[in-house]
Amino acid sequence: MQLLLAAVVVLPLVGALAALLPAPPGLRGKNPDQAVLRHGMTVTGVVLAAAVALAAGFDHDDPARMQAGTDISWIPALDIRIHLGVDGISLPLLVLTALLTFLCALYSYFHMPAGPSPKAFVALLLTLEAGTLATFAVLDLMLFFLAFEMVLIPMYFLIARWGGAGKQAAAWKFILYTLLGSVVMLLGLLLIGVKSGTFDMVALATDNGPNARLSHTVQVLAVLAIGIGLAVKSPLWPLHSWLPDAHTAAPTVGSVLLAGVLLKMGTYGFVRIALPITPDGMQTFAPYLAALAAVGIIYGSLACLALVRKGAKGDLKRLIAYSSVGHMGFVLLGIASMTPTGVNGALFANIAHGLITGLLFFLVGALKDRYGSTDLDALAGSTGAALYGRAPRFGGLLAFGAVASLGIPGLAGFWGEMLAMFGAFQPAAGLSRPAFLTFMVMAGLGTLLTAAYLLLVVRRVCMGGTPHLAPTAPLGTADPADEDPSVQTAAAPAVPDIARYEYAAWTPLAALTVLAGLWPAALLGLTDPAVQQLLGGGK
Repeated sequence: MQLLLAAVVVLPLVGALAALLPAPPGLRGKNPDQAVLRHGMTVTGVVLAAAVALAAGFDHDDPARMQAGTDISWIPALDIRIHLGVDGISLPLLVLTALLTFLCALYSYFHMPAGPSPKAFVALLLTLEAGTLATFAVLDLMLFFLAFEMVLIPMYFLIARWGGAGKQAAAWKFILYTLLGSVVMLLGLLLIGVKSGTFDMVALATDNGPNARLSHTVQVLAVLAIGIGLAVKSPLWPLHSWLPDAHTAAPTVGSVLLAGVLLKMGTYGFVRIALPITPDGMQTFAPYLAALAAVGIIYGSLACLALVRKGAKGDLKRLIAYSSVGHMGFVLLGIASMTPTGVNGALFANIAHGLITGLLFFLVGALKDRYGSTDLDALAGSTGAALYGRAPRFGGLLAFGAVASLGIPGLAGFWGEMLAMFGAFQPAAGLSRPAFLTFMVMAGLGTLLTAAYLLLVVRRVCMGGTPHLAPTAPLGTADPADEDPSVQTAAAPAVPDIARYEYAAWTPLAALTVLAGLWPAALLGLTDPAVQQLLGGGK
């Protein structure tokens, strides 16, 4: 188990270095580009297999215990250690990261985004996976910071070199926001380490450990500093403004990993660091965190409604990015309740968002490839894009993703949001219940608004009459039939339906969305004992 966890963290980094080397003669395939893309798919597949084996060997009867641990002294003078381990909180995120990265590598093998050499693309993708996996596996505050920062440069280049319109500005905005937040977070992590005498996250999370020496003032300052860095990555309103631009400009696989994995690093930090190590400071800021989360839920929904209305020239990819602000608001609301119910809901919503939004970004990327645009007005025309009639499987899967995202019972999106609101209904002792009831009502209103804009998306993109313009025609061109009904134009040919490689990349996400919705105990059984121990001071 120790070797498996170490392999999960280290193999992507080794694979990234190997991707930059010439392929051996027997593995070059038809051309070097194909060889390096196959290399990326192979490495991420091996990492996924190791993550699944780790999950299979995990002691599910004791998910609160750190397992597969490695603890090696690295910098003795500062007591910084290479400390790895997984419990019921981090294991699902490890598997989700390995799965999404493999699916992105598989999708890219058949549909490489336009840009520079695939060698750099694969190396950056694997480096991004290594940093993300390390973030969920390390148990030392300084290693957590290094892993947290490790993902920034790969994502910056994925956006800046393989992105679409506005990619340079979006990439700069992404890295400036996240770097500034991380600098402040580092100050908070150093404050904890200096005042407690250790950076070990397990020891700090125990009541009778070094955190007993952290005063209330130190905890408040630490939560303020660490919370800013984590809130930027989550993202928490109003620190979210980098996200829509980054998603809109990023290539398809960049958007999938950004939404499905990178946003989870911020919320995971709140659960792993802020809640157990600085509980007094967290309780001080919990009402403000909950208020901003509730506002984010409403704001994200209203922004999506503004984008989806006819004539707004809203971008579907940007709409899903704004929807992430709302969905992550539920995660942060659950964390702010500081109750086992709310935190479990937050962790469940994390996984559900990764599955559903990852699927939606895959679908929107494929929609852009078919139509040449993700502008909703251009897609829908005057009657609707009619995906049900032109590409029924594609249209059906898009409608499935939208319905799952709005939180319908029986699918993964329902349980996390419901439990987060239950946590707000009865917050932890010492928190204002009337205030949290207000936040819960705001979140409930957000679910109604979410249903409204997602159903509008389905109506405009999946339904409607047969469009007059072929998908290869300029989508912004006015149709003569719109102005003069007497003008008759030929119906457009059918849009290509789901290809085999798309089935392979998207089916696991759809299947897991259904499985998590019908069998939530599989995930909650892992997280609940670990959350109970975390909130109980390590006991």
